[in-house]
Amino acid sequence: MLAGRSLPLVLSTSALFATWFGSETVFGASSEFLKGGLYRVIEDPFGAALCLILFGLFFARKLYQMNLMTLGDFFKVRFGARTELFASVFIVPSYIGYIAAQLVAMGLILNIVTGMETWQGVVISSLVVTFYTYVGGMWAISITDFIQSIIIIAGLIVLALVLSDKAGGVSVVWERMPADSLRFFPPPDVYSILSWLAAWSVLGLGSIPSQDVFQRAMSSGSARTAVHSSLWAALLYLTVAMLPLFISLCTLQLYPEQLAGDTQLALPAMVLQHTPLMVQILFFGSLLSAIMSTTSSAILAPAAIFSENLVRPLAKNKLSDQQLLRITRYSVLAFASVATAVACWRSNIYELVGESSIFSLVSLFMPMVFGLYASWPNSWGAGLAMVTGFASWIVLENMHTEIPPMLTATSISLVGLVVGSLAKRWLRPVGA
Repeated sequence: MLAGRSLPLVLSTSALFATWFGSETVFGASSEFLKGGLYRVIEDPFGAALCLILFGLFFARKLYQMNLMTLGDFFKVRFGARTELFASVFIVPSYIGYIAAQLVAMGLILNIVTGMETWQGVVISSLVVTFYTYVGGMWAISITDFIQSIIIIAGLIVLALVLSDKAGGVSVVWERMPADSLRFFPPPDVYSILSWLAAWSVLGLGSIPSQDVFQRAMSSGSARTAVHSSLWAALLYLTVAMLPLFISLCTLQLYPEQLAGDTQLALPAMVLQHTPLMVQILFFGSLLSAIMSTTSSAILAPAAIFSENLVRPLAKNKLSDQQLLRITRYSVLAFASVATAVACWRSNIYELVGESSIFSLVSLFMPMVFGLYASWPNSWGAGLAMVTGFASWIVLENMHTEIPPMLTATSISLVGLVVGSLAKRWLRPVGA
């Protein structure tokens, strides 16, 4: 689960960099960027980089020193065994949509390159990634992430150079880009500002209480490595994530006809039709590498939580390590299968990723932050925060309010944390 807590800085950094650098960055973010510039991609890559910075500065060292196996263990140590079970129920489902998004992306790539049906590509991709995750766990993920990160960066740099040269150089691309491409801040009205802050929060805050970020950081060889790798990964992520955005600008100027249909497919279709074979190999190799590295950890994360924080306590800690290992591997197969089914049903990558992070934000963020930095929250407060935050988000999503539902739900989660914690203290004398 944690690769022996022995990863050096390079492997730990590449693993954290690869956490989100996948379909939503190359397909989703480039598509959204073409629709509205930087303002449309606050969630990813900027929010994702913010998450790694905040995790490195405020969470990595404290969590590492607690010597935890999973994020669910934090809730057990801080709030008790019942809260551990409760938190695990909220952590596990959030990964289904995220895994599905990556499988959709790989299915789309295989559809474009080979002509096979997208669902067939989804199934084949699922089998490949699930296999090495099942066999090697976090060690396999870390080593492949390092190799794949090199391929990702090399492939995107080569493609960016080739396309900018065709367009007349970087300066020409810069001069001809749409006027609102660099718009970063929202219009000066309350609802636009709240929507902008919500976009920052989806990954920036919502992914802090996530098992995959926790697992990659806690696999580091020391607390210092966990902190530094988070910060270096944030810088690397934000830098490399600019390449797909630049490439999309080149596509807009050179081959605008590619943007007529599904803009998620614009980049791969353009590469296939308008670049030499070697560039195609580099691009699709880097793209598949990026998505595979993201998918593998996303599959392992809920499997680890399920076996360690749901099955183990429910079995009264009577299972041996070998039995738990077997259950974890079976869980890898189960979660991959469910996500594969979802991927065959839904196809919007950016939405699938966003929904999975919101799930964690509205239910787990407040209990984790205040549980780590304050002494007053207790198990009642943590449980009430999870339930009220998640329930209010579901209700508000269906009401279509002007204020982003995730912000309101996260605030309600904080109120639940305070009220629940105070209620337990007030009622304790009565019980006595």
